[in-house]
Amino acid sequence: MKKIIIIFILISVSGFSFSQKPNLYNPKANGINQLDSASVIAKAENKHILIQIGGNWCPWCFIFNDFIKNDVQLDSLVKAEYVVIHINYDGKNQNAKIFERLEYPQRFGFPVLVITDASGKRIHTQNTALLEEGKSYNKEKVTDFLKSWTVKSVSPESYKK
Repeated sequence: MKKIIIIFILISVSGFSFSQKPNLYNPKANGINQLDSASVIAKAENKHILIQIGGNWCPWCFIFNDFIKNDVQLDSLVKAEYVVIHINYDGKNQNAKIFERLEYPQRFGFPVLVITDASGKRIHTQNTALLEEGKSYNKEKVTDFLKSWTVKSVSPESYKK
């Protein structure tokens, strides 16, 4: 009986310790459809769209996502100003049509961030290497980036007297 319990514990522990993180990206998703769906929400909520492009193979993609989610201020800023989508890029699904529409953001490596207006028109592409600090990201740089591309910050009305 003790052997059965020990075997059960070992199987349980090994299954737990080797479990994978949940997928951040849907490898089968069509990027055009994702952007079109996000556009409906962004128009209704008067927000821009923040697109994180990468794949479940990309450790820096998870680091960036966790960096935002685990910081209350950054998470609140993103939720208030953006509709967020994650577009997959991998050997099986390179989402070529969306990358053409977004003017080839993959040239910056992964993850790469793209800001679009509510209609899905690209207004900025961000190389995330410029936001890094050590083995993570720099909060001030990420905050500045996010604040620089909100609906209000790019509106000419914000600068008229």
